[in-house]
Amino acid sequence: MTSQVSSPADQQPSPGSPAKEVRRLERVIIRFAGDSGDGMQLTGDRFTSETATFGNDLSTLPNFPAEIRAPAGTLPGVSSFQLHFADHDILTPGDAPDVLVAMNPAALKANLPDLPRGAEVIVNTDEFTKRAMAKVGYAASPLEDGSLDAYRVHPVPLTTLTIEALKDSGLARRDAERAKNMFALGLLSWMYHRPTEGTESFLRRKFARKPQVAEANVAAFRAGWNFGETTEDFAVSYEVAPASAAFPPGTYRNISGNLALSYGLIAASQQADLPLYLGSYPITPASDILHELSRHKNFGVRTFQAEDEIAGIGAALGAAFGGALAVTTTSGPGVALKSETIGLAVSLELPLLIVDIQRGGPSTGLPTKTEQADLLQAMYGRNGEAPVPIVAPATPGDCFTAALDAARIALTYRTPVFLLSDGYLANGSEPWRIPEPDELPDLRVRFASGPNHTTEAGTEVFWPYKRDPQTLARPWAVPGTPGLEHRIGGIEKQDGTGNISYDPANHDFMVRTRQAKVDGVEVPDALVDDPTGEARVLVLGWGSTYGPITAAVRRLRAAGEKVAQTHLRHINPFPGNLGEVLKRYDKVVVPEMNLGQLATLLRARYLVDAQSFTQVTGLPFKAEQLATVLKEAIDG
Repeated sequence: MTSQVSSPADQQPSPGSPAKEVRRLERVIIRFAGDSGDGMQLTGDRFTSETATFGNDLSTLPNFPAEIRAPAGTLPGVSSFQLHFADHDILTPGDAPDVLVAMNPAALKANLPDLPRGAEVIVNTDEFTKRAMAKVGYAASPLEDGSLDAYRVHPVPLTTLTIEALKDSGLARRDAERAKNMFALGLLSWMYHRPTEGTESFLRRKFARKPQVAEANVAAFRAGWNFGETTEDFAVSYEVAPASAAFPPGTYRNISGNLALSYGLIAASQQADLPLYLGSYPITPASDILHELSRHKNFGVRTFQAEDEIAGIGAALGAAFGGALAVTTTSGPGVALKSETIGLAVSLELPLLIVDIQRGGPSTGLPTKTEQADLLQAMYGRNGEAPVPIVAPATPGDCFTAALDAARIALTYRTPVFLLSDGYLANGSEPWRIPEPDELPDLRVRFASGPNHTTEAGTEVFWPYKRDPQTLARPWAVPGTPGLEHRIGGIEKQDGTGNISYDPANHDFMVRTRQAKVDGVEVPDALVDDPTGEARVLVLGWGSTYGPITAAVRRLRAAGEKVAQTHLRHINPFPGNLGEVLKRYDKVVVPEMNLGQLATLLRARYLVDAQSFTQVTGLPFKAEQLATVLKEAIDG
């Protein structure tokens, strides 16, 4: 993960230039902000990639409008990318940025409330025209009225400097202006001693079909780096050493949650020796999985972009019947549409992964923001008694492992399984150790190959609902296997034979058996982090709240407080020891990005007074916010 930091090769500072001060920092939080067309996500991605290459631990938070192109220069149109990187193990994108790069007045106004006193603000002064400022409600320029006195402001005419740097590029002025994000990236790369070679190579690959544009972006990037080196306004640069102690030995890469989940699905299909089939309809923030899996036909992956959500899961269920590791991806609104077919999969008892990348709701809600409000929908959102196991990853990298775990359950127990990620995990990224092949689980299954039951008359027949005594899974018979013909459909089946049955006692038995199968899914015990064993308060979370909760717990323990923590990956069924764990503590606090859905389940199941702390802002919790809540619980 490490590389040497260097300035652009052919633009070294002159030998006579005075050396600038270099300060060592343990961690930094940077936020790039501008219009949705300013390339802030690309800028953040590149800075993140170089930071990962350098060897820092990192966590990111992309935040962008739902509109494909929101009105330029408006507050709703602001797109931002926050990156927290450090020389030690970190868990969140950070509560507040130390550095804000504001490409226009809207970006400044939208993000200024998050800045602590003393933060550095790099402002593109070219965009602070009267019209642009009036559009967001500035009666006077904030660069001149003293409203930014609490911050260290660096006024930089980014657009002008970019155009000047590209005057010989042959690009039209409008096209040259678009490279200003690369100028800003070059400046920040100088400020924080980031490697540069990777970004230059990336730009040449990205614009390989437009070499003039590629070289213009490289030139703008280099100009930004050299501006930092030569201007008097930036007298100090900063070093954040690699986080060598934070990472076990291995090969690492930077990875987002959706990419890790995609790789996890491919790995699961390889470990199961089954073809991977994705039936999906594009929906934010799950579409990246469809895009990524479509690139991997060499691994036997088949992707089907359906005309709607219902067709997507219908095709996936058909693939499961045909012997594939079948997946459908969606977000909350799509889950609602897929619910009838999920119920059919429960009835057919076929393995199927339903990947729900949760977002703000209800209805269309906040398509590009994060939320955890689909838990009860995953648990109960179907007609009849239709139990489904639920697995939830905790970090972007953990999405890989969660995908393997969900596939294990689906294949072993012949059941649909929900994998609940969310927008924060999907788009966020972190360093991830690439596992060795021998670390991956063996997921191979045996298909039915012949008769499995002998009738009273002594005839050998195939019973499609004759169950494994340990898992209660029914046999998986691939269509076309001679002698294994059997009925499928949504009408209740007779136990064993699979014939259509309206018998009340049989229906009661089948409903209870399907529930018992889910209840019997093997999941590990809940792990409790309670170093002293003296804590009275337990904080319990699930999914993407892991990072903020753990960061808050660390802060409290550093201050001498005693608090215990556990985090759930398996929500249905719950870990077998969870009830005993909850009873150990006087108070149980459950932070969730919903109105208390997990807390409701815990109260109902274990009769504990789980205290909810909830937020539905479309943004993840802040560590300081949770630390305050937990301190109140400890003192109360």
